Amino acid sequence: MTPRTSIRIAHFSDLHYGPKNLAEADRCFGDAIDQAIDLNAQVAVISGDATDHAMDLHAPAAAALAAQVRRLADHCPVLMLQGTYSHEPPGTLAIFRLLGGRYAVHVADRIQQVGLTADRSWTASEGWRFDQVPAGLLALFTCVPTVNRAVVAAAVGASAAAQAVGEQLADLLQGFAPIHRTARALGMPTIGVSHGTVFGCVSEHGVPMAGFDHEFSTGSLFAAEAQAFLLGHIHRHQSWQCDGAAGRQCIAYPGSIGRFHYGEEGDKGFLLWQVDAHGAQCSLHPTPARRTVDITFEGRPALDALQTVVAQQDIAGAFIRVRWTIAEEDRHEVDRAAIMKVLVGAIEVTLEGRIVPVVRTRAAGIAQAHSLVEKVRAWAEVTACQPAPLLACLEALSTCSVESIAASVMGRRDVGPPSASGSSSAGPAGMSNEPMLLT
Repeated sequence: MTPRTSIRIAHFSDLHYGPKNLAEADRCFGDAIDQAIDLNAQVAVISGDATDHAMDLHAPAAAALAAQVRRLADHCPVLMLQGTYSHEPPGTLAIFRLLGGRYAVHVADRIQQVGLTADRSWTASEGWRFDQVPAGLLALFTCVPTVNRAVVAAAVGASAAAQAVGEQLADLLQGFAPIHRTARALGMPTIGVSHGTVFGCVSEHGVPMAGFDHEFSTGSLFAAEAQAFLLGHIHRHQSWQCDGAAGRQCIAYPGSIGRFHYGEEGDKGFLLWQVDAHGAQCSLHPTPARRTVDITFEGRPALDALQTVVAQQDIAGAFIRVRWTIAEEDRHEVDRAAIMKVLVGAIEVTLEGRIVPVVRTRAAGIAQAHSLVEKVRAWAEVTACQPAPLLACLEALSTCSVESIAASVMGRRDVGPPSASGSSSAGPAGMSNEPMLLT
């Protein structure tokens, strides 16, 4: 009977170490490592985006990440996968090969397979996969790092690149199936590790990711016939299962290690996997991610409503974002200092006001009008105004002197159009002698 090997894997992803996220990332990743050690994880996998962007080696975030990975490598072998190029520029992870912990750190920055040996070291394939399963492995890992879409676009054209990436990855994953079947027949766990978007997955803000530019489908991942597929890139934990000829297969994202943005849904943490040649299962272990609260107003923020929200929930130690939408003319009525005073117990308060600009309606065809009277009539029709008072004012401006208009405004009743001698005794035709305001 073929011996059956089971392996316990701690799966971390999307650490996003950087100056902005350092406190959150380091606190949460440090706690996750503590839990993984206590749970006696046999292997650790970081499935991409360990850093938030390119960093100098002397940056505090780079030193903190290296220290945590070294602490993890002192407990078990570590596999790090290349993530999104904007977060991890090529070559960013190379330094982690040199950490020198008790166990080796393998950096997978190309499509390849790596095996975990009985002495807890890594052996890597020279090409995209092993020609045959190496003897003495405890587990077989298939690594598919982020695909460089620029290379694909250069080969097939920018318009066809998105669909081509998905098609090529589907063919690639299916090409791993034969060696995974061989490993499974030997009683060996098979694990896929990749970084990208699965069609139909849900983002951390609750948005379904449906489009033709995503790298994977659940069907293409299951077609690789690996028992477990450890994914990174999406910051929300979710999983898919399939029972078939390849046993019980499972695909899962652990989500980001911490809560880096407002509005993120669900717990943050890492996955603990139990994988053997016939199936896989995983469970989420939460980390002490920061607590965020969103308070939104449709209009000017009302302090009494804000005080009610504060009374209903504990804001001490929370990160709070207050958002409102307000007309441009009322923008100065928002008392930011008063809002900050109500939320004094929060660690951080972010105020975001959306200003609705005043929209002035343009009258279609007004430029084609030949006279000022026609222009006024066109404008009045678009703005639903009565043109008669406006036309009366226009007639007064055209026929009356400045003095007579001023006198009319000041309440004099003996205002009329100028006579030949310059005097006035009667109002213009159709115009009252009552006071008139010109606006």
